[in-house]
Amino acid sequence: MKKQLLLLLIALLPAALQAQSVQEKYIQTYSSIAVSEMLRSGVPASITLAQGILESGAGQSRLATEGNNHFGIKCHKGWTGRSMRHSDDAPNECFRAYDEPGDSFRDHSDFLRYRDRYKFLFDLDRTDYKGWAYGLKQAGYATDPQYAAKLIKYIEDYDLVRFDVVSQEQEAVLPEAPNKIEEPQSIESSAGGAFEPSDAFHFSLSRQLYSLNGIPFVYAMEGETYASIAKSYHLFKWEILRYNDVSKDRVLDPGSIVYLQAKKNQAPEGLEKYIVSEDGEDFHAICQRFGVKEKAIVKLNGLETPVQLREGDEIKLR
Repeated sequence: MKKQLLLLLIALLPAALQAQSVQEKYIQTYSSIAVSEMLRSGVPASITLAQGILESGAGQSRLATEGNNHFGIKCHKGWTGRSMRHSDDAPNECFRAYDEPGDSFRDHSDFLRYRDRYKFLFDLDRTDYKGWAYGLKQAGYATDPQYAAKLIKYIEDYDLVRFDVVSQEQEAVLPEAPNKIEEPQSIESSAGGAFEPSDAFHFSLSRQLYSLNGIPFVYAMEGETYASIAKSYHLFKWEILRYNDVSKDRVLDPGSIVYLQAKKNQAPEGLEKYIVSEDGEDFHAICQRFGVKEKAIVKLNGLETPVQLREGDEIKLR
């Protein structure tokens, strides 16, 4: 009996070694791209590699071999690049196809960094691979109930977290978490000296001011209008309307952002784009959120006005 078991193990050994070598070869081939993407986007290289191994069958899947799609990213409504048909959750679905594998890795990084539902992941420690794995599942990246566990197993079996450790020089170029970049900053009045507006600008001393993209703003309160806020800050009504990309005065919803100086032509570094979450998102609200001028973003993206947005549309912000 022992001899038969030994013979069986010997017979299975080549297949086991072959499967391992495929995964190791994948890691060897794509680890440098994964690290490069981590430095550019902040997505841990361990997560990228584990997802690539799982989603592409270590580079052996049809999507990977024919379409260079290593992460099973579907077309979504805003995709205008090459595509291919493949049966996955449903028959004959549309998947993205790329000229090179590196394009797939880049798209995967952007897919996570610039979609709102995944941004919380970047608040985690980069080496918290379990948090990332379970967070991806929580955010709906995959339908497989064992998705997180499978990622964790690949990371631990092949010590992929070693690729998340970088030098001090590399650490310095890692981008901040998108939520941190977007977070409004409290600013003092000009009397406090913490913020230096233009000479023609006068701050109220009795109201909390904030800054987004380096631009001062206030949150509207119940019953306020652009005109009433303009009066409080010694601005003309036409000035505050122009600053906020609106043509008419109106009663504002409480909590609305109202800029007190002109917005900028581009978003801060680290917020290169925004991926639309659902059909019909408000273009004006997006520009207010990132402190950018509507005309500048329309020109940057070659958009037609009025702007109609669909889920998956990528809006360049800088």
